[in-house]
Amino acid sequence: MSEREHISREALAALNHATLAITSHLALDKVLRQITESARQLVGARYAALGVPNRQGVLVEFVHSGMEPGLVNTIGRLPQGLGLLGVILHDGHGIRIADITRDPRAVGFPRNHPPMHSFLGVPIRVGDEVLGNLYLTEKIGAAEFSQADQELIELLAAHAALAIQNARLYEQVGRMAVVEERSRIGMDLHDGVIQAVYAVGLTLESTRLLLPEEEAEAIGLIGRAIDGLNEAIGDIRNFILDLRPRRFEGNLHQGLARLAREFQANTMVPVTMLVPEETTQSISPAVARSIFLTAQEAMANVARHARANSVVMDVERTDEFIALTVRDDGIGFDPTNQHLMMGHGLANMRVRAEERNGSFQIVSRPGEGTVIHLMLPLNN
Repeated sequence: MSEREHISREALAALNHATLAITSHLALDKVLRQITESARQLVGARYAALGVPNRQGVLVEFVHSGMEPGLVNTIGRLPQGLGLLGVILHDGHGIRIADITRDPRAVGFPRNHPPMHSFLGVPIRVGDEVLGNLYLTEKIGAAEFSQADQELIELLAAHAALAIQNARLYEQVGRMAVVEERSRIGMDLHDGVIQAVYAVGLTLESTRLLLPEEEAEAIGLIGRAIDGLNEAIGDIRNFILDLRPRRFEGNLHQGLARLAREFQANTMVPVTMLVPEETTQSISPAVARSIFLTAQEAMANVARHARANSVVMDVERTDEFIALTVRDDGIGFDPTNQHLMMGHGLANMRVRAEERNGSFQIVSRPGEGTVIHLMLPLNN
C-alpha cells in the first residue's frame, strides 16, 4: 500500500467522522458551527468560516472557528462578502490560492485582522441554490492547501448542504407546531381562564355593593381584590396578544389599525399611528402580509416585555421600498443576547425579511426603549 493511498483512506475516515458529527445536530446554528469546525480540522487549517448569503449574494451570517474571542472583538465588523469571499459568492466555484497577499482580489480586510496567506474556499450548494460558502486559511504544516484538501472540503460541502436543508426543515416544522400550540393556548386562556377571573370580579363587585357603609375596611379590601383581578386579566390579555396571532385579511391599513386598537384596549398604552392609507395601497399580498406579521409580533413584544408608556407605529414608502418602524419607550434590552433574541421572536422577523429580499434592523439598549425597522422591496 502506498503512502498516498494510506493518506487518502485516513482522510476519508476523517470525512466520515466529520459528516456524522454534522448530522448529529438539528438546530441550524449548531449545524453551521459544526460544519465550520469540522472543515478546519479536516484539512488542518488555522482558521475557518462559513458565510451564509441572502438572495442578493450579501453575507447575512458568518460563523468562524479558530479565532480567540478577544481577537474577534478587536476586528469589529463581520465580512460583507467582498474580495475573495465575493468571488466565490458570485462565481459559485471553489478557489485555492497559495498566498492571498499577492492576489489583487484580496481586498476589504479590516484593521486588526490576523495575517492570512494560504486560502481555500468552496460553495455549499444544492442545485443552483447557494446555501453557504466555506472559507479556510493558513494551512498548518504546509505552505498551501492541496488539491486533495479541496476535494475533501467539496465532499464535506455536499454533506453539509443536506444537513443545512434538514436543519431548516426542522426549524420550519417547529415554528408551525409552536404557532398551532400558541393559538390553542390563547383560545383556552381567552375562553376559559379569563372568563372565570372576570366572573369572580363581578361577584366581588356585587358583594361590595351589598355591604353596609360602616364596613369600610371590608369594602376597601374587596376593592383592592377587584383591582388585582383586573390587573391579572390585563396580564393574561397581554399574553394572548402574543399567543394568539390574528389572521391577516388583506387590507394592510385596516389590519395595522386593528392591531393598534387591540393593543391599546389590552395594555392601556397609547399608540401613535403614522400610517397614511396611501402608503399601504397597491402592494403585493405577500409584502403586505410580511409587514402585518412583523408589526403584530413587534406589538406583542412591547406588551409582554417593554413596560412602555407609549408606542409609535410608522409606515413610509418610496418608489421602490416600503418600511415599517415600531418604536417604544420601554425598558429596552441587549440585542447581542442571543437568548433574548429568540425569546422575543426577533429571529422570525429577520427570517421574514430575508425571505422577501428585504432588511431587518433592531436598535435597543437597556433603559432606552426599542426600535424595530423592516424594509421590503415593493416589486417582490
